[in-house]
Amino acid sequence: METFIKIAQFILSLSILVTLHEFGHYITARMFKTRVERFYLFFDFMFPFPTVLNFALFKKKIGDTEYGLGWFPLGGYVKIAGMIDESMDEEFLKSEPQPWEFRSKPAWQRLIIMLGGIIVNILLAIVIYWQLLYFNGESYLPVENAKYGFAIDSVGKTMGLQDGDKMVSYDGGKVFKNSQTIGIDLLLNNAKTLQIERKGQKMSLPVPIDVYKHIMASKGLDFVSPAIPAMIDSVYPKSPIDIAGGKHGDQIIQVDSVPIAYFQQFKQQVQNFKKDSTYLLVLRGPDTVKLNIVIPDSAILGFRAYSFDKFLTIVEKKYGFFESFPAGAKRTWTGLVNYIKQFRIIFNPDLKGYKQVGSFLTIGQQFSPKWDWERFWGLTAFLSIALAFVNLLPIPALDGGHALFTIYEMIVGRAPSDKFLERAQVVGMIIIFALMFFAIGNDILRTFFSGH
Repeated sequence: METFIKIAQFILSLSILVTLHEFGHYITARMFKTRVERFYLFFDFMFPFPTVLNFALFKKKIGDTEYGLGWFPLGGYVKIAGMIDESMDEEFLKSEPQPWEFRSKPAWQRLIIMLGGIIVNILLAIVIYWQLLYFNGESYLPVENAKYGFAIDSVGKTMGLQDGDKMVSYDGGKVFKNSQTIGIDLLLNNAKTLQIERKGQKMSLPVPIDVYKHIMASKGLDFVSPAIPAMIDSVYPKSPIDIAGGKHGDQIIQVDSVPIAYFQQFKQQVQNFKKDSTYLLVLRGPDTVKLNIVIPDSAILGFRAYSFDKFLTIVEKKYGFFESFPAGAKRTWTGLVNYIKQFRIIFNPDLKGYKQVGSFLTIGQQFSPKWDWERFWGLTAFLSIALAFVNLLPIPALDGGHALFTIYEMIVGRAPSDKFLERAQVVGMIIIFALMFFAIGNDILRTFFSGH
């Protein structure tokens, strides 16, 4: 059922994104009195082969446009009269240009039509973030509010970090905002140094390439995380910690002979005692209590720990209706900049970021296993930004490729030949097809062969 819910959310999100992207092309074409022959959600052929398995699940012609639902659920398209596109229909080239055709329109109009989908995707992200901020506001833990410092994972410790260190800045003065995105911030900005404070003393540590490989593979989780005491909130009946005598409010201060200051340290230490008997020391009011316990193979003792907000001050900001609009625009801009930075990592030979490229399988996994509208719309906004950026790439067959040829025409005063555009479209389709196979291959390797 959880998989089905993820798939349903992914398909709904994709449907919204594709429909509105293609509507951007459609509405700008109609603005300039250009005929749109087809408007399809999903492909009515096996993309990218326009002559294979041609059928629609639904179609209806209204005026000059056939509206339809294709069977291949990974995209969609509008077929604009007089334009070479993914349908590879070139029959119109045999006749003289007609006033309602794309090829008859001035270059500046064709450029706007080509960029219409990208513009709508950016506007969609702004609107979504606008409404999310208005209805839900935002909450985060500022770095300065992590009063216990940060817990460090094993890779972070190899670069010289220690549990309890406070994160200050990177590259000599660029400060962190959110204490839960420090690893990602370092990676996206290719930071060379990390400034910290340890027991009142400030120091700077170099960030080696291996740390970035770890952050990239783990999506920044647990590299550094705000430290909190290992305190029990509730105990599950008949669990190992219940059998040992653990109670609500107990603070774990020792696992076997190892002192514990933070919950993250506790999680690391119990891994060393799987299927073994040991003891915990806990503070219970003014008393220190010893709990003899058997650690199961899962290393899960059966209690719920207190959340961050029990110990740390979370900043919660609310926005008015009009105030949330510029904040939504700012978040969209930040998301676009960060996506460009992620894209740059793909081509970094030291990081081998291309191994993290994923297909629709990876995207689908990002949705919640339970229907979560806030997360759904947040992911849809992010994917809208990603779709806008990818479509802007100067690859033939993408909007950016068509726009590039149009800009070339505007500069030199001469359009590329129809034969050139045909061949460029074929080359672009091959590139897209190769990228699709590469991304799907990465997903298959991660799913079935990771760790081998």
